[in-house]
Amino acid sequence: MSCLNLNKVVLAGRLTNDPELKQTATGVSVMSFTIAVNRRYASKNDQGESQNQADFISVVAWRNTAEFIAKYFRKGSAICITGSIQTRNWQDQQGQRRYTTEVVADEAMFVDSRSESTSTDAYAPTPSYASPNAVAPNFEEHNTDDDLPF
Repeated sequence: MSCLNLNKVVLAGRLTNDPELKQTATGVSVMSFTIAVNRRYASKNDQGESQNQADFISVVAWRNTAEFIAKYFRKGSAICITGSIQTRNWQDQQGQRRYTTEVVADEAMFVDSRSESTSTDAYAPTPSYASPNAVAPNFEEHNTDDDLPF
């Protein structure tokens, strides 16, 4: 019987607000923020026009990762996060049971150059970095599966 446990998340999107660095009572840096991640495929509205849709993902970062994000990222900045999904529950001040799912960031990486990350449109599509003069590679077509190695 296999004992497979894997909890790895990679997200690339844009910050929906300026990150706000906080400290726990013991002085540990922490921040919670949301990133907008465009869905892979656009849907069509009633008039047949394409509409981009985004998911808004809650992220929490601790210690050096939180400090790095606070120093270099702002609302609208493109960011790539790697981490894991965490669920937790608690009882609020009114006695109601609350539940949340969030990504705990292990790493944060730049996606844009500094000049491109000054945009304040948090939901704009990520720019393409392909050269306008790029030529698609010329792949050889195989008509049968006989000579494939798998």
